[in-house]
Amino acid sequence: MFDTKIVVVLREDLASWQKLNVTAFLISGIVAQAPSVIGELYRDAVGNVYNPMAGQPIVILSADQEVLRTIHRRSLEREVTSSLYIEEMFSTGHDVANRAVFAEFGPQDAKVVGIALRTDKKIADKITKGARLHA
Repeated sequence: MFDTKIVVVLREDLASWQKLNVTAFLISGIVAQAPSVIGELYRDAVGNVYNPMAGQPIVILSADQEVLRTIHRRSLEREVTSSLYIEEMFSTGHDVANRAVFAEFGPQDAKVVGIALRTDKKIADKITKGARLHA
């Protein structure tokens, strides 16, 4: 039904609150990159209106640090724009500070805790190879 796939890969040793927080931030980046992902408004049986949400499934995977590093490298090599969250961002409190700490690290030394991407299904599968369905 969809030509693309949205995938979030989280580092497996994160606390539950961190997984939820990182997932929310990463998906906001996907939506910013591809606003067409968002569907129509929701309306309940009595007419209350709710925010639209993503119109396609989002696959959540988990991996250790080395697999995440490999996934990050593959996304860069294939020039697939991704959302990336690094460990040091947990110690900041706002967007400006997040971007400042993010800028201190490159692909070789970033402690990636989460990555999200939206691309062709086959490419997404190749990039995220080694990660497993989040339990």
